[in-house]
Amino acid sequence: MEIKVNFLENLRLEAKFDDFTVVTDQPIRYKGDGSAPSPFDYFLASSALCAAYFVRVYCLSRDISTDNIRLSQNNIVDPENRYNQIFKIQVELPEDISEKDREGILRSIERCTVKKVVQTGPEFQIETVENIDEDAQALLMGNPDAGSRTFIEGKDLPLEETIANMSGMLAALGMKIEIASWRNIVPHVWSLHIRDAASPMCFTNGKGATKESALASALGEFIERLSCNFFYNDQFFGEEIANSEFVHYPNEKWFALTEDDSLPEGLLDEHCTAIYDPEGELCGSHLIDTNSGRVDRGICALPFARQSDGETVYFPSNLIENLYLSNGMSAGNTLAEAQVQCLSEIFERAVKREILEGEITLPDVPAEVLAKYPGLVEGIEALEAQGFPVLVKDASLGGQFPVACVTLMNPKTGGVFASFGAHPSFEIALERSLTELLQGRSFEGLNDFQPPTFNSMAVTEPNNFVEHFIDSSGLVSWRFFSSRSDYEFNEWDFTNKGNHTNAEEAASLFAILADMGKEVYMAVHQDLGAPVCRILVPGYSEIYPVEDLVWDNTNQALDYREDILNLHSLSDEQLADLVERLEDSQLDNYTDIITLIGIEFDENTAWGQLTILELKILIYLALQQHEEAFELVEAFLQYNDNTVERGLFYRAVSAVLEITLDDELELEDYLPNFQRMFGADTMLAVVGSVNGTMRFYGLTPTNMQLEGLDKHLRLIESYKKLHAARAGLK
Repeated sequence: MEIKVNFLENLRLEAKFDDFTVVTDQPIRYKGDGSAPSPFDYFLASSALCAAYFVRVYCLSRDISTDNIRLSQNNIVDPENRYNQIFKIQVELPEDISEKDREGILRSIERCTVKKVVQTGPEFQIETVENIDEDAQALLMGNPDAGSRTFIEGKDLPLEETIANMSGMLAALGMKIEIASWRNIVPHVWSLHIRDAASPMCFTNGKGATKESALASALGEFIERLSCNFFYNDQFFGEEIANSEFVHYPNEKWFALTEDDSLPEGLLDEHCTAIYDPEGELCGSHLIDTNSGRVDRGICALPFARQSDGETVYFPSNLIENLYLSNGMSAGNTLAEAQVQCLSEIFERAVKREILEGEITLPDVPAEVLAKYPGLVEGIEALEAQGFPVLVKDASLGGQFPVACVTLMNPKTGGVFASFGAHPSFEIALERSLTELLQGRSFEGLNDFQPPTFNSMAVTEPNNFVEHFIDSSGLVSWRFFSSRSDYEFNEWDFTNKGNHTNAEEAASLFAILADMGKEVYMAVHQDLGAPVCRILVPGYSEIYPVEDLVWDNTNQALDYREDILNLHSLSDEQLADLVERLEDSQLDNYTDIITLIGIEFDENTAWGQLTILELKILIYLALQQHEEAFELVEAFLQYNDNTVERGLFYRAVSAVLEITLDDELELEDYLPNFQRMFGADTMLAVVGSVNGTMRFYGLTPTNMQLEGLDKHLRLIESYKKLHAARAGLK
């Protein structure tokens, strides 16, 4: 994690990281002002807080109340060496906690990350640089040994060379990539989380049988998502990018809207149009680019090569971001390597969807077959030793597709997790299923999955598949666990016993789609130095239903973005128009404004928690429409998941509105006790909001230039590096 420090007045310092700011000072006896804890005080507190966090996680996973659990830490200093200290952590537990859980709580404290880092002893490297912001030295593992050359199946270069090449590409782009966390809770299963230090919203996860393969996986995913603009999906690029010569790629093409709002000629092809517009409802205005919002320029479209004949077909960027998310994109050392990975993931997700929605029962992989892969067996046995039964399934549907499945059962919670993996190699597909299962997860994290169900409607509901795509946390049918499988086990192999090259494997995967009657479209990006492909298989590889293009398109942001960002400067007439449009839109009141307008607000602010419902309340208060505001405040209080402070504010608003709307009540009679209940400052804001002297309490003013929105500005700065690199290659 990158932490930037600013020097404030006297001995005060300010550390900024992610969306947080920490201020330190020194005691007056050390010539400070005593206005904040010292850096060392924060260090001591971090140890106690980290220990308490692990206690909390342990208790939450076992439904143990922490109301009567107390924890304290004291540091005992050696009088002869003040750097030699004992951190003594004490935990007070209620009598009704079992001996087993008492031991479990103490073991959980032993896992404290701060404790382990201190005990291991961090290495400090201190250096000067010409410019901190421009120094893009990757914050990854040390340089690999020049003599090391680790080859794994599926990679066209050694892991060491892959890591060095991809790290260099990102450094050349001006991005500091840091490792935020590692996981290795069972043998031969590694995962990690990497991110851009300057814009932590740009992050990826990697997985593999070794730490090097996991890092190569994460770096490859980072490059693929940069190349395909996935980090910036649905987000406003800002006015500078929106008004530049190109918005996404130099080879993009803009199609002007037609007078009758039909799809412009030259956009898509007949095959795609039939899939994306089956009811004839899709209009050109549905496909306006969300990221730039340039309605005047029309539809921004990107070129893809149709694989059946090599013809170029233009796909709206809006359509891609709405339907495909990250499905169908991959980076590799070679284009063929990227294609194999990309096509494998497309099959993995499509077959997974068919199995889950069809409630198909899969055959088990026999023990004698699993025994051929001792590393996988060791990882599975480690999971089962922790009390998690594991089922290993052949998901090829009778040898049709290169897909496997590893399913974990949690007897403690009744939850299950079906993890799928795909690759022409049976072994790699199984390995990916297992590493996907544990990617970024601790043993406690395996308590978060839902129990199976016989409710077919819940399993087949479209959003259930979206949940499975995002983090595999969706519902699974009990029918999946029947001992009577719908297919015979097939020990498939699409690699000709490992003798195929990636190019041959890619050709065989393309052939499966061709045999299914699927048309395939591919775009290739090499602007960062690594070949990246994005493959679309209309009618097969979508994540969201095609109806979303008409009924739930992300470019609905364009109807509200400018007005909401300019909220504080709108006239009453403009505010009335905005709230009327929101009321007529049939948008879910609990949709957050971040999602609605594609702006990344700091989640620790009122903007970051703002929903359509709360925005309507604040507008009605500003317009002095008290009855409308009162009705929505009651709904807010009933289903409020905002901060405690914000909830109390609206509870006070509700009381003041009720008095205001009652001709027989006088606010002055109640203010003294309201102030005792809610506090003088809160009541000042509440009364001001109700009488109109204070507008949009808690929402700091901003505008289309995104003033004060540091989180989103960091995202735009990240994209500008990418945009500038593409402009330089034009």
